[in-house]
Amino acid sequence: MDLDRNSKEAVQELGRAVNAAIEQSAAVRAAIETLRGLGFEPNLTLRMEIGLQRIIEPPEAPPEEIELDLTDEDVKTLRRMKIKF
Repeated sequence: MDLDRNSKEAVQELGRAVNAAIEQSAAVRAAIETLRGLGFEPNLTLRMEIGLQRIIEPPEAPPEEIELDLTDEDVKTLRRMKIKF
Protein backbone atom coordinates (compact mmCIF):
# COMPACT_ATOMS: atom_id res chain seq x y z
CA MET A 1 0.00 0.00 0.00
CA ASP A 2 1.36 3.40 -0.93
CA LEU A 3 1.17 5.85 1.94
CA ASP A 4 1.24 9.60 1.79
CA ARG A 5 3.65 11.57 3.95
CA ASN A 6 1.17 12.08 6.80
CA SER A 7 0.34 8.37 6.93
CA LYS A 8 4.03 7.41 6.98
CA GLU A 9 4.66 9.84 9.82
CA ALA A 10 1.71 8.40 11.76
CA VAL A 11 3.07 4.86 11.35
CA GLN A 12 6.51 6.00 12.50
CA GLU A 13 4.93 7.69 15.51
CA LEU A 14 3.20 4.41 16.37
CA GLY A 15 6.57 2.64 16.26
CA ARG A 16 8.13 5.26 18.53
CA ALA A 17 5.22 4.99 20.96
CA VAL A 18 5.54 1.19 21.15
CA ASN A 19 9.30 1.47 21.75
CA ALA A 20 8.74 4.06 24.49
CA ALA A 21 6.14 1.86 26.18
CA ILE A 22 8.51 -1.10 26.22
CA GLU A 23 11.40 0.98 27.50
CA GLN A 24 9.26 2.39 30.32
CA SER A 25 7.78 -0.94 31.35
CA ALA A 26 8.65 -1.89 34.92
CA ALA A 27 8.00 -5.55 34.07
CA VAL A 28 10.50 -5.46 31.20
CA ARG A 29 13.11 -3.74 33.38
CA ALA A 30 12.58 -6.31 36.16
CA ALA A 31 12.95 -9.22 33.74
CA ILE A 32 16.16 -7.74 32.33
CA GLU A 33 17.56 -7.24 35.84
CA THR A 34 16.67 -10.83 36.72
CA LEU A 35 18.62 -12.09 33.71
CA ARG A 36 21.56 -9.85 34.60
CA GLY A 37 21.46 -11.20 38.15
CA LEU A 38 21.75 -14.70 36.68
CA GLY A 39 24.87 -13.64 34.75
CA PHE A 40 23.36 -12.90 31.35
CA GLU A 41 23.27 -9.70 29.32
CA PRO A 42 20.06 -9.89 27.30
CA ASN A 43 19.91 -8.63 23.74
CA LEU A 44 16.31 -7.97 22.89
CA THR A 45 15.27 -7.62 19.27
CA LEU A 46 11.63 -7.05 18.54
CA ARG A 47 10.20 -7.12 15.07
CA MET A 48 7.09 -5.08 14.57
CA GLU A 49 4.93 -5.22 11.50
CA ILE A 50 2.23 -2.65 11.10
CA GLY A 51 -0.58 -3.60 8.77
CA LEU A 52 -3.01 -0.95 7.61
CA GLN A 53 -6.42 -1.41 6.09
CA ARG A 54 -8.46 1.43 4.70
CA ILE A 55 -11.70 2.09 6.54
CA ILE A 56 -14.66 1.60 4.27
CA GLU A 57 -17.83 3.56 4.80
CA PRO A 58 -20.34 1.44 6.70
CA PRO A 59 -23.27 0.13 4.71
CA GLU A 60 -26.60 1.85 5.01
CA ALA A 61 -28.68 0.95 8.04
CA PRO A 62 -30.99 -2.01 7.47
CA PRO A 63 -34.65 -1.22 6.97
CA GLU A 64 -36.86 -1.05 10.06
CA GLU A 65 -39.02 -3.93 8.88
CA ILE A 66 -37.93 -7.05 7.05
CA GLU A 67 -40.31 -9.48 5.44
CA LEU A 68 -39.39 -13.16 5.63
CA ASP A 69 -40.95 -16.13 3.89
CA LEU A 70 -41.01 -18.84 6.54
CA THR A 71 -42.22 -22.38 6.16
CA ASP A 72 -44.24 -24.11 8.86
CA GLU A 73 -41.09 -26.03 9.78
CA ASP A 74 -39.16 -22.75 10.14
CA VAL A 75 -41.81 -21.40 12.50
CA LYS A 76 -41.78 -24.60 14.60
CA THR A 77 -37.99 -24.48 14.85
CA LEU A 78 -37.99 -20.85 15.91
CA ARG A 79 -40.65 -21.51 18.54
CA ARG A 80 -38.67 -24.48 19.92
CA MET A 81 -35.70 -22.14 20.23
CA LYS A 82 -38.00 -19.66 22.02
CA ILE A 83 -37.34 -17.03 19.35
CA LYS A 84 -40.20 -14.56 18.99
CA PHE A 85 -40.89 -12.91 15.71
